[in-house]
Amino acid sequence: MKKTRTLAIGAFTAVAALSLAACSSSGNGGSDDKTGGASAQKTIGTVDGSGKTITVWAMTGDLSDKSLAAINAEFEKETGAKVKVETQQWADIATKITTALSTSTPPDVIDIGNTQVSTFAATGGLMDLTAYKDELAQGQKWLGGLVDPATVDGKLYGVPSFGATRAAIYNKDVWEKAGVTAAPTTYDELKQDLDKVKAASSASDFSSFYLPGQYWYAGIQWLWDAGGDLATQSDGTWTSGFGSDKSQQGLTNWKEFQNAYSSKASQTLNTDKPDQDQVFADGKAATIIGNNWEIGAIEKANPKLTGKLGTFAMPSQAGSGTQPVMLAGSDWGIAAKSQNQDLALVWAKIAASPDIQNTYVFGTDHWIPNSQEGIDAATSSGKLSDTDGAFFTAAKNSKATPPSAGWAQLEDPGMKQFFQSIASGSKSVADATKDWDATVNKSLNG
Repeated sequence: MKKTRTLAIGAFTAVAALSLAACSSSGNGGSDDKTGGASAQKTIGTVDGSGKTITVWAMTGDLSDKSLAAINAEFEKETGAKVKVETQQWADIATKITTALSTSTPPDVIDIGNTQVSTFAATGGLMDLTAYKDELAQGQKWLGGLVDPATVDGKLYGVPSFGATRAAIYNKDVWEKAGVTAAPTTYDELKQDLDKVKAASSASDFSSFYLPGQYWYAGIQWLWDAGGDLATQSDGTWTSGFGSDKSQQGLTNWKEFQNAYSSKASQTLNTDKPDQDQVFADGKAATIIGNNWEIGAIEKANPKLTGKLGTFAMPSQAGSGTQPVMLAGSDWGIAAKSQNQDLALVWAKIAASPDIQNTYVFGTDHWIPNSQEGIDAATSSGKLSDTDGAFFTAAKNSKATPPSAGWAQLEDPGMKQFFQSIASGSKSVADATKDWDATVNKSLNG
């Protein structure tokens, strides 16, 4: 389920870009504090919805029927209104949402991929939720990777629903044979451990840490970890951040790590050809960065590895903490033309509530909840498996791509080729970032 959704988001990104290429967002992913102070806040209050029905579009593979039923039951109890849930498929969803939001009778609440909120906000299709943010957050500190991409030009257009992210997955047997018996907690420890794992194998195609050169989702962690940005926005103009000193340092760090611990052949590859999970399962890699569902894929490919895998959040090179990670997931958007915005706000508030997040989003569906507090509750619940904990830890320090409709055009093949050029050495970091900055500026401001 989670693998299907992850792959589908990429297609959704590309289609959304084509559907809305003429619309340029002036968005800026910012911190929680940029969406209005307490004096600007409004109260949702009690809403009488007797005799009314709201429509909720939920994406297949996201929240389960059980979780949606729990939200709807509480909503009906509080408002007296009914809920019609319409499950949507990923195929052509960008076009379908765009069309629906332009009608006079759109669905009231829509499940939207977190990095796509800005795309639909740019058309004026989503309700500005800024004035209700405090009540929607309910004292929770939402994850940056969910709230930042839903914050466009300082205004909130989405309510965080759930998240998913990547962490390091390693073969404990291989590491132990090299003399490493515990997961690293610092970047220096990680390199020391990988040096031992690397030295223990003489195979030319073995990677102590398999990290394909085109794997930009992982590569940007080093850029962010050094304090760099993908892009920043000021007064309606985007500026690419790849060429900044901090970003170049992060990319240099990434190249050094990739070249030192991943096979030479991997410098021009992505994670799919060959499939990095199969590479790992075949014993040609001791470590990868992957999603949590990849653990099951590896064990299916090589049942002998069942119970032999460990995980850890990638340590920060800054000396403590973990690298920032890109967070996948969803936000709930409310249609600007909804005739039931008051009821939609109540529904979204319930969906984002600590009870729903802890009991259902995490407890039933095993997604990462939408807030720091939700992750803390999940971590202390005793319900996380030995391998799941690293993904929840990693998600606490999360980011997302720039909230601009133009970003989607840059991901494939642009970002893949950019990172490959650095990993392979076909371009220096300075030359690669200079060329890429020009492309990013043109796309985001076009």
